[in-house]
Amino acid sequence: MTDTQQRAATALLTYEAGAFLRGGRPHRVLSGSLHYFRVHPAQWRDRLERMVALGLNTVDTYVAWNFHERRRGEVDFSGWRDLERFLELAAEVGLDAIVRPGPYICAEWDNGGFPAWLSGTPGLRLRSSDPAYLDAVDAWFDELLPRLVPLQASHGGPIVAVQLENEFGSYGDDADYLAWLHERLVAGGVTELVYTADGPTELMQDGGSVPGVLATATFGSRAAQAASMLRERRADEPFMCAELWNGWFDHWGDPHHVRTPEGAAGVVADIIAEGGSLSLYMAHGGTNFGLWSGANHDGVRLQPTQTSYDSHAPIAENGALTEKFCRIRDVLQDASGLTPPEASPTPPVLPAATLPVRPGRELLDVLRAAGEPVCAANPPTFEELGLDAGLVLYEARPVVPSGGALLTIRGLRDRALVFVDGVRVAVLDAEQAASGVRLAGEGRPVVLELVVENQGRINYGPLLGEGKGILGGVQLDRRLVQRWAARPLPLDEWGARELAGLTTANLAVDEPADAFLAFPGFGKGFVWVNGFLLGRYWEIGPQQTYYVPAPLLRAGENTIAVLELERLGDAVELRERAELGPEQEYIETFD
Repeated sequence: MTDTQQRAATALLTYEAGAFLRGGRPHRVLSGSLHYFRVHPAQWRDRLERMVALGLNTVDTYVAWNFHERRRGEVDFSGWRDLERFLELAAEVGLDAIVRPGPYICAEWDNGGFPAWLSGTPGLRLRSSDPAYLDAVDAWFDELLPRLVPLQASHGGPIVAVQLENEFGSYGDDADYLAWLHERLVAGGVTELVYTADGPTELMQDGGSVPGVLATATFGSRAAQAASMLRERRADEPFMCAELWNGWFDHWGDPHHVRTPEGAAGVVADIIAEGGSLSLYMAHGGTNFGLWSGANHDGVRLQPTQTSYDSHAPIAENGALTEKFCRIRDVLQDASGLTPPEASPTPPVLPAATLPVRPGRELLDVLRAAGEPVCAANPPTFEELGLDAGLVLYEARPVVPSGGALLTIRGLRDRALVFVDGVRVAVLDAEQAASGVRLAGEGRPVVLELVVENQGRINYGPLLGEGKGILGGVQLDRRLVQRWAARPLPLDEWGARELAGLTTANLAVDEPADAFLAFPGFGKGFVWVNGFLLGRYWEIGPQQTYYVPAPLLRAGENTIAVLELERLGDAVELRERAELGPEQEYIETFD
């Protein structure tokens, strides 16, 4: 018996003759994605139970490497990062589990899940057989796999399958890397089913599939076409849609993407008609709390992902059950012949209210006091400052000639507020910074300060791993501006001292409940609730409300703190329902 056959003999989920077997009996995987890192841990069980009520038998989750090892060698699996507890809860509510450890996950998550210290390593090539990269993955898997192996079905746990990498065929063609990764999972103790997931095209499947490893597809429509393509390639393997895109995520400044309940349920029915299995992406989207939202790039501009990851999923961001939930549940019930349990009522929401704000200190005063300056000849990048997310305040004192000069910033990533002698003179994105802004001058030194915001690291495509901050240099006309002081500002690590100078509002509640915050009249900034960085807000939307999970609140007084970058409003509002912006039907593409 070969090693592959031996492992298959111990796996709970297997396949033969193009069909899945669970414990030797015919089985259809009815899964849904729910990411533990996007849901408050006090709500994990509730959301998992709602997945059972949807009619699912499996939950899948990515594992975000950077969520657990933000700094090299400092690995954390406690509290919100307790992956093992999440998987144990899945088992307690009766769900199998599929784990997707990457190490690349995409997921619209910052840097595609890679730690910034890794992608910032000079010369290192992500997602390849580069030895430096493989050494880092090897060390990470030494930490991760011993936590997953005991939770495999062969040990009495819920894990029935493990995904190898993630849509690699959309990125590269390094077969040696994928083979190494497969061997590493097996050597690390993975005995359950291993599979790959790629788009339903020959190009993507050729680049991402591995001989002897189940190949699945990710798509949102044309199920019969995908099934035919997979079966032509591997007739003995079961057809599975590893990600059924029943909704979509949103970028700042774009419409709110939706998919009709009829359309989403129709594709579920199409997959089932093909004898297939599926995983809803997302079954419950959750929230990009803190600074964890990623970004895309369309070849022209950065497309940062917003704070809400509702994704128009069947289970809404606050756990509400949608019409899509009902339509998909009906299809799944018909397919399984089983009646799922009733879901618990939607969690209550705090009533509408207006919360006047108490203005804090001026922005520059707050930022100057919050970070210690690092001196350098040229403006250092986020990576050189050891900063993965947040802001950097750069300061220099150039002489601006009496006739004025054009200020340009080469390689700005991603957005800069420009101040001269404490007065804001411009707000620039990368393209505007390269074109420049003209500064008035009197032939004397000025205090030039640049507040540079990392709007989220790119999570998909060839620009994955790109640095943040000022990657080139700053010029006045032809002359470089040198001798800088740079203050790194890790906003999600700020404590009481740093938050003390911010604009605040008080929220008094008798009993904690979910809430939706809105910021009418505000421009762009960050919001904390009782010291927890909820995330970014931005007037360009599409989302107009920001979900506050009840576990972040307490009975009595609660403090909402705001770091506003551009324009302060008069009051923060509570609204009684999510307002996610003007809608646009999601259209699937493969490009």
